[in-house]
Amino acid sequence: MKRFLTILICKILRFVGKLIGKGSSMPGQIALKLCPDILKRVELPRYIIAITGSNGKTSTVEMIAHILTDSGKSVAWNKEGSNQIEGVTTMILSNATLSGKVKSDILLIESDERYAKKTFAYINITHYVITNLYRDQLTRNGHSEFVFEAIADSIQSDTKLILNADDPLVSVFGHDRDNIIWFGADELSSDTKELDSVYNDGAYCPICKAPMVYSTHHYNHIGIYKCTSCGYHRHDTDYTITAVDLDKGELEIDKKYTISLALKSLYNIYNILAAFTVASLVGVDGQTIADKMNDYVLKNGRVINFKLGNRMGTLLTSKHENSVSYDHSIRVACACKHGADVMIIVDAISRKYFTGDTSWLWDIDFEMLDNENIHDIVLAGTYVYDLAARFSYTEIPQDKIHLFKDIPEAVKYLDSDRSEYIYAITCFSDKDKFLSEITEV
Repeated sequence: MKRFLTILICKILRFVGKLIGKGSSMPGQIALKLCPDILKRVELPRYIIAITGSNGKTSTVEMIAHILTDSGKSVAWNKEGSNQIEGVTTMILSNATLSGKVKSDILLIESDERYAKKTFAYINITHYVITNLYRDQLTRNGHSEFVFEAIADSIQSDTKLILNADDPLVSVFGHDRDNIIWFGADELSSDTKELDSVYNDGAYCPICKAPMVYSTHHYNHIGIYKCTSCGYHRHDTDYTITAVDLDKGELEIDKKYTISLALKSLYNIYNILAAFTVASLVGVDGQTIADKMNDYVLKNGRVINFKLGNRMGTLLTSKHENSVSYDHSIRVACACKHGADVMIIVDAISRKYFTGDTSWLWDIDFEMLDNENIHDIVLAGTYVYDLAARFSYTEIPQDKIHLFKDIPEAVKYLDSDRSEYIYAITCFSDKDKFLSEITEV
């Protein structure tokens, strides 16, 4: 009876919440107060797939759900992105019968990396994808080593881990452990022999702390690496990116499957590969996956095409307090060979907590914008002068940089008769402030 009432109340609260436009966490929060072990009392499906990591969780989950549902499988997943235990509880109970049985073939869970242990206390994960570990939300997460410990505490002994072999901070989860599926990239034409990012979180071995060496860098600390002391090294992969042509917008997996890229970004190819890996493991044919991923455009609002006057552009939603996310948005803009203007907005730092800390701006590789493909650079928002201070340490000519504290004024500046493409780079907290000024296409 307690299970029945808890599920019923959660469903009612979720229905009311949808009507009034409220979030998806509150029904789960109430359910957990009524029955703290409610997730233990629910009958879950055969496949329970979880995805966590610093970046790419939401995009990877969406792509997996897209592939699986289009392949005829029923999937329950937290499509609103509520990825802590309250939101996950809402999602599971909303997809359960009043008798407590989840109706889907597959339960697909995006989990906040810091709170995964709490989320999975009563859920036996069958497949656990860990995408990457980056410097992320300094005020909340501290260092990536702290996040590593939080994720480690959430891993169950019988779970099949699906790990990014190219990230040394992630690969260590598989050290001295069986039941691992590895995904990663071979050496790519876009690789560099030397690190070209602002910082290096792969400088030292995560096991013995001795210096590490890389034979190639895909980006930042992601690449092919080996410890100079204990021999810890990049593992051979089960699912592999064998070639990437960002000019053509094509990705090759396992020398067999070619996928056309809607977003020409190295950052996104790992999300695609993780989705390919999971879909393969639950029985979808590789060619079917490739066909369903061709030119797939994410629905989560991370990438939005727009029109401003006579000019076209793309909004790239990055993650504030996460320099790697910004680096990849900047790389997309710099690859625009026909020339582009770039607008960077920092008007708020976080949606979840108050902080005025902008130290993370110094980890972003803004130096990349000193590029012949980049014309005007527009900095906007409350923290425009923090941005300006960071840009003053680059070699970008100052006459290319334009400052606007007011976002509408910045947009008005870009609304001109020029033909250059526009890339707007900002976060979830600020994207609507920009979208309200333009026309989506």
